[in-house]
Amino acid sequence: MERVWGPGEVREVRLGKGVVRYREMGEGEPILFVHGFLVNGGLWRNVAPPLSEHFRCIVPDWPLGAHTPAMEAGADLTPPSLARLVADFMDALDLRDVTLVGSDTGGAISQIVIAHYPERVGRLVLTNCDAFEHFPPPLILPFKWGAFVPGFAGALAHALRLSPVKRLLYALVARRQPGRAVLDSYFAPLIREPGVRRDVTKVLRAVSRSYTLEAARAFPTFRKPVLIAWGEDDLLFPIRDAERLRKTFPDARLARVARSRCFIPEDQPRQLVELIESFLSSRAGSIR
Repeated sequence: MERVWGPGEVREVRLGKGVVRYREMGEGEPILFVHGFLVNGGLWRNVAPPLSEHFRCIVPDWPLGAHTPAMEAGADLTPPSLARLVADFMDALDLRDVTLVGSDTGGAISQIVIAHYPERVGRLVLTNCDAFEHFPPPLILPFKWGAFVPGFAGALAHALRLSPVKRLLYALVARRQPGRAVLDSYFAPLIREPGVRRDVTKVLRAVSRSYTLEAARAFPTFRKPVLIAWGEDDLLFPIRDAERLRKTFPDARLARVARSRCFIPEDQPRQLVELIESFLSSRAGSIR
């Protein structure tokens, strides 16, 4: 991870399910980042540092398959429990008036957070992510059902030792391929750690649209500003979900991002930084 981020302090906090490692940079109003499946906080390596010039950026490695250490063996890693983990993290760091930024699976988790634990959240930013009926999206369904086959996570880890497999998988979510050090940081924990493979199996088996549909019922009661930044070239999450999110939240704006797939932090990080900075400085989530 040092090759991805450069020098900087890695901190950790012990929560009920295990240890969560994170990086923190900058001062001011807090921004908490929630990445998606099979990546870690390195996804935000080109977003958090420039934002940290004006804000306090907290970038954890959530237990979604590219994390170390693994969670405790008995840890519940269903979506509601992962949302509780985010809430517990905010409690442990005493974060208040947080801007919660979610991507991919992390966007679904963020939706569950604001549905059940909105007290510490002041604003919400969603980039391309699972929502409504698309949790998981159709292209990822084989991974969910595969997780019920004994040894699936091990087979996936074995396949990901091959660079072409890594790059093919990443091409589903980003037009721009990151360097080898970034890809290694994402896939090495799954390849090397049996406990991480156990965590991945739990996460995949538990994914269900019932959780995102249930969370969506609470959106009309979340009256704080929401920014929805959506890559227009996404192969996983349709733009109609972004439009539906905008209409469901009382105070939301939608920004379409050209030349980006699911991972805007990878494809268009500078534009995402500008969108978040403008959103936070204006405090006007209702601009359309």
